[in-house]
Amino acid sequence: MKRKHKPDMQARRQILRVAAAGAASLAAGEVSFAEGAAPASTDRGVFDVVIIGAGLAGLTAARDLQRAGCESFVVVEARDRVGGRTYNHDLGHGVVSEAGGQWIGPGQTAIADLARELGVATFPTYYAGKTVVLAGDARIAQDFHGGSGGDDALGAKLGALARGVPSREPWTAQHAAELDKLTYGDWLRKQGVTYEDGYFLGLAAKLSLGGAPAQLGLLHYLSMINSADCDYAKLESTKGGAQETRFVGGSQVLSMRMASELGASKVQLSCPVRKISGWDRDVVDVQTDRGVLRARRVIVALNPALCQQIVFDPPLPDGRAQLQRNWPANAPMRKTVHVYDRPFWRDDGYNGQIFEVGGPVFMAYDNSPPDGSVGVLAAFVAPGALPAEPKAAERTLSAIFARALGDKALHPTQFHDYDWGRVDPWTLQCIHPLPPGFWTKWGKFLRPEAGRLIWSGTETADLWAGAMDGAVRSGHRAALQALGKLAGRGREA
Repeated sequence: MKRKHKPDMQARRQILRVAAAGAASLAAGEVSFAEGAAPASTDRGVFDVVIIGAGLAGLTAARDLQRAGCESFVVVEARDRVGGRTYNHDLGHGVVSEAGGQWIGPGQTAIADLARELGVATFPTYYAGKTVVLAGDARIAQDFHGGSGGDDALGAKLGALARGVPSREPWTAQHAAELDKLTYGDWLRKQGVTYEDGYFLGLAAKLSLGGAPAQLGLLHYLSMINSADCDYAKLESTKGGAQETRFVGGSQVLSMRMASELGASKVQLSCPVRKISGWDRDVVDVQTDRGVLRARRVIVALNPALCQQIVFDPPLPDGRAQLQRNWPANAPMRKTVHVYDRPFWRDDGYNGQIFEVGGPVFMAYDNSPPDGSVGVLAAFVAPGALPAEPKAAERTLSAIFARALGDKALHPTQFHDYDWGRVDPWTLQCIHPLPPGFWTKWGKFLRPEAGRLIWSGTETADLWAGAMDGAVRSGHRAALQALGKLAGRGREA
């Protein structure tokens, strides 16, 4: 029997060596396709890799596996669509507005490279003109010139602190224990900030990380600034910052094109994972609503909080299990869309940005297509601050927009509302406002593999964790880990 199977094992070794070499060239920035394709599996019914999650991380990992010559994989997704926390509203005539993550900026090279490879063009976010701030009965119009509206001196202090907090492992910073005792709000109070500067600094953090300064760990926020070259403005601004650029066709198009390239047989939708058994054995059982999949490695490309919806047998190591249990799952984000015949606010010198102090609108902004053929005002709104009935919510927001931009805002042609905390059970939140004390207690358990489980998703990224770019980076890393382990197995056989 050994003699009969020897040729298959030799072929497998050769394939895995090529896969590992291909993965290494991908990591070096080369585009290298292995010749031929790996067999579906040496053992009937066993995949080399099962990937859980068809967002940017999971699909990037799948794409890398395929490009390296590995065809023995499948991606399973609980939702009935791909894209994870990116989602496009179809406004008709080829126009979309993004309901989830949508911007990229300088330094976010992983997702920019992916877009170029997929043939997805980019265009600049519109910010020319005056921003309107509403506070009670007051209305103030001011040109922020693409900035965040915060204090430059405070931004410089944050940048200086961030130099000592590595984005990959913030819990290893020299003063991690001291910094992780504080919230971002604690730090701001110590600086004696004015109400105006405190408002914009706090709002920027809430929009970027999903939590108010009083909820947000200082160490965590500094790690994000570290990702942006220790430049606060690069993280929070539009001009020269992480909100500078958009994708033609919306951000979800990246996942849609990756899934299309992979093929329908490689991506199974409406297929939630309920249980993972035997993750400490050579072959893992992944139980889904459409049956059991068996695999030698499993890439879990999910928010850590979502992992709590899966039963692990045997139970995960205590550190990893505690990280998942304590990961915040209480930061939903709600985005709305008003569509108009044209971006009329531009004619009057406004950029469409609206901040409402103490009201339901955290920020509204011009989300029109590149050619300005229709006007789109998107807004981040406070969950629970608007009526649940769509028409009532539309009228409430239209009245706010009219105060800022004039009565033309009262007559949108379309309205869309997407509350990420309610839309499905597979999201929970868009971004993760980690509290003080979290990283120093649980951070070391974030990335290490558990048996045959490889953790992916934007939260695990070395750079730009929480951003779309971080998701792509984490997918690249997970694919390399899987290919390396499979190649090692081939050498041992």
